[in-house]
Amino acid sequence: MTDVSPADASGTPAQPPIAGFRILAQYVRDLSFENPRAPDSLRLEGKPQIDMGVELNAAGRPDGLFEVDLKLSIKASTETTPVFHVELLYGGLFQLQGVSEQDIEPMLLIECPRYLFPYAREIVARATSDGGFYPPFMLDPIDFAGIYAARMAQAAQQPGAA
Repeated sequence: MTDVSPADASGTPAQPPIAGFRILAQYVRDLSFENPRAPDSLRLEGKPQIDMGVELNAAGRPDGLFEVDLKLSIKASTETTPVFHVELLYGGLFQLQGVSEQDIEPMLLIECPRYLFPYAREIVARATSDGGFYPPFMLDPIDFAGIYAARMAQAAQQPGAA
């Protein structure tokens, strides 16, 4: 027995490819901030109710790269009036390497959004701060694995799902 790994034709040890991704670019595709009741909305008593939506989309490109979009929609309101509404579509361009076919979708819809999220969170915080809100709105961490699992469970319950 030997602890030496097999060598390829050039004599260098063969190494399995490490699964992962590289982010080649990240960008704001769309950003909208509304503060319809300003300046009165800046003097609210108490905390507004927050309604938040998260959407994830990924698509392959002809060049072998993948685009991942993280869409965040945050609406803050009181019982009587809207406070603010932020919509952000934040994207990234990713290159996958060493990822098996069955792991591509989870990589694109769990791991890639985890990388994009801190930057998207900062953009939302800056938009609310620039809109006059102090302290700025800080998104709580998002469970992308939970969102993916819920999406797969919902797809499995659809008629005609395999």
